Amino acid sequence: MSVGSSLQKSVYPWWSRWLPLSVMDRYIVSELIPPFLFGVGAFTSVGVSVGSLFNLVNQVVEKGLPLSIAFEVLLLKMPEFIVYSFPTSVLLAMLMTFSRLAGDSELVALRGCGVSVYRLVLPTLAFCLVITGLTFLFQESIMPAANYRASTTLERALGDEKPDFQERDILYQEYRTVATPEGGSENTMARLFYAKRFNGTEMQGLTILDFSRDGLSQIISAKTAQWDIAEGLWQFRDGTIYVVSEDGSFRNIVKFDQQNLQLPRTPLDLANRRRDYNEMNIAQAMEQYDLIKDSGNEGRIRELRVRIHQKFSLPFICVAFGLVGAALGLQLRRTGRATGFAISILIVFLYYLSAFMSGAIAQAGYLHPLIGAWLPNVFGLTMGLLLLVRSSR
Repeated sequence: MSVGSSLQKSVYPWWSRWLPLSVMDRYIVSELIPPFLFGVGAFTSVGVSVGSLFNLVNQVVEKGLPLSIAFEVLLLKMPEFIVYSFPTSVLLAMLMTFSRLAGDSELVALRGCGVSVYRLVLPTLAFCLVITGLTFLFQESIMPAANYRASTTLERALGDEKPDFQERDILYQEYRTVATPEGGSENTMARLFYAKRFNGTEMQGLTILDFSRDGLSQIISAKTAQWDIAEGLWQFRDGTIYVVSEDGSFRNIVKFDQQNLQLPRTPLDLANRRRDYNEMNIAQAMEQYDLIKDSGNEGRIRELRVRIHQKFSLPFICVAFGLVGAALGLQLRRTGRATGFAISILIVFLYYLSAFMSGAIAQAGYLHPLIGAWLPNVFGLTMGLLLLVRSSR
């Protein structure tokens, strides 16, 4: 074995032999990994402490929560804070790595060899894309299930366990789009579904107002109703159907012991779903959106649409943070961990503040949900590119 090959194996990590990267690229990526891992550990610890630990300690002291349960819940909450720590750790790694390279005059040597700033940043973009994929994986596959289990475990231990369904007052409004005499269109109510109680399989005390037929309305009242999975319809029992004409008079009254009706399954699905946003992945959130998109609850619909777009946009902030961190690091001189940590916290605070404000404006209906979710990312990418251009001069 030659001295050069043995030196290369001792300097670069094992994975570098399997990636088609130049010596400079491997060196930069290997310099990024230690501060990135430090950032993940540090920011996750801070997030867990502020977001969960204090509350769990309070539950242990005041409500007698067993320490074993508290520790389990703490571990289950960690994936959520790891997801949030990935972008911040990318920013910290870029700041510390490029400021150290600048402070040790390694960047001067590389620039003297004809390496441009854009070429230096190229391996960091690949690193950011890998972390983006990792963030998306944690956010979709690990975090929702862990958060849901943490909530149910804590509720069960404290005796506050809630059923996985809404027990009372299930209300669902279904809307449809109809043409107006002026040639336009408007949303009008098609059905109003109300059930007084629900035991998990059977609804009780039902009243349905059906306006889906032009010139004819129905009022359906029943003691119980159950969804028939095989037939794909509702089985109403012990009820009455009132058929109302367009002039408001009763046209027909039909009493029944059992009646199968073709009504949407949506009220049952809504009653069976009680997960929070952080307990749903994108597929579950989109399924929830399909359930409420015709309900007429515009505020809830806009909020869910913004949340779905934010689930897509959050992982990609790693790229924006990578550009900003690299550009700032090129202009700093040997930034220590404390300084890099402080700058990272400031930038992350500004990002999440802008994300909160743009999301709130989108939920209020003044911005499209797509724009409200992606606007902070676009702003971060623009700032990163501008700082990078300035650093190259």
